Amino acid sequence: MTALLDVKDLVKTFGTGDVATQVLRGLSLDLAKGEMAALLGPSGSGKSTLLTILGTLMKPTSGRYHMLGQDLIAAQDKELTAFRNLHIGFVFQFHNLLPDFTALENVIFPTAVREGRESPAARARGRDLLVRMGLQERIDFPSTKLSGGQKQRVAVARALMNSPELVLADEPTGNLDRASAMQVMELIAQINREEGTTFLISTHDEKIANLCRRQLMVGDGVLTG
Repeated sequence: MTALLDVKDLVKTFGTGDVATQVLRGLSLDLAKGEMAALLGPSGSGKSTLLTILGTLMKPTSGRYHMLGQDLIAAQDKELTAFRNLHIGFVFQFHNLLPDFTALENVIFPTAVREGRESPAARARGRDLLVRMGLQERIDFPSTKLSGGQKQRVAVARALMNSPELVLADEPTGNLDRASAMQVMELIAQINREEGTTFLISTHDEKIANLCRRQLMVGDGVLTG
């Protein structure tokens, strides 16, 4: 499979001197295009820090991070913002929907920000994604009137809006009941199969992890398996 990203000897230290805390300790990782991988490990192991760095929202203290042939450590903030908007999607545990927006408005928000307007093409793409998520009856509902599982499906659709190569999901099912969690994961797996989108999913749930074709274990700031 073709490589999507390559991380080598990633170190992240917070603070300095006596209060310095090293969260990542030389972590190395590669992901191929089209992979669906689970990121496992106890709280404090560095999973969220790693996802934040992979999402270009934070720079490591040292190490190498290349994605799609670009050196993202050397890139400037403006370049990283443009790269992130084009190539990376995010799904969070608490979905982070905008409460005053409808389901559709939440989904098309990333494209509206990029283009400076809500275009007909963006609205069509957003509607199509929501239909694929099984939310055809909730497209114009305010997000505050959606159930937890429905909100998370809207969040998945939003992450896919700009057709990113990589979607980073930080405990995307951690706040859902089992039935809703499995429904969200089935939709993620479907998108992975049909569109070849790469997913890296942080989870504490072994049943969720077993739905992924690859499991990556983080311990003490490095990959241990």
